[in-house]
Amino acid sequence: MEKIMWGETFSVGVRDLDSQHKQIVMLVNTLIEMSDTRVDSEIISDTLTKMTQYAMNHFKTEEQYMLDYGYPEYPAQRKQHQEFKKRTADFCMETMLHKVTVSAEIFTYLKLWWTNHILQEDMKYKKFFNDRGLR
Repeated sequence: MEKIMWGETFSVGVRDLDSQHKQIVMLVNTLIEMSDTRVDSEIISDTLTKMTQYAMNHFKTEEQYMLDYGYPEYPAQRKQHQEFKKRTADFCMETMLHKVTVSAEIFTYLKLWWTNHILQEDMKYKKFFNDRGLR
């Protein structure tokens, strides 16, 4: 599976959020590089846990900006974040149970979710935040 290639098209125009997105993409790419590693590998479990924890901190920061600036699509974003948290928690449980197909599912899900979420959902707030001076 090809890694996510970070570029300016991923920039949401808010320095903190771009930095966090880059870190998350880096962690997803690290997991993609492990695609041949056994699902019961501790390194996959540790990296998935690290990425999940980092994502939770990112969602907290992003949602706080949305609340502080009165972003109208906050409820939809929050719901998507909650669904992501549930799905990744399920993956973490499945890796602990050594489900054989989980690694391919994880990598596909994470790559598609983050790419689509940043490029479609998060881009919706770029102009909103920039118009209010958040950069």
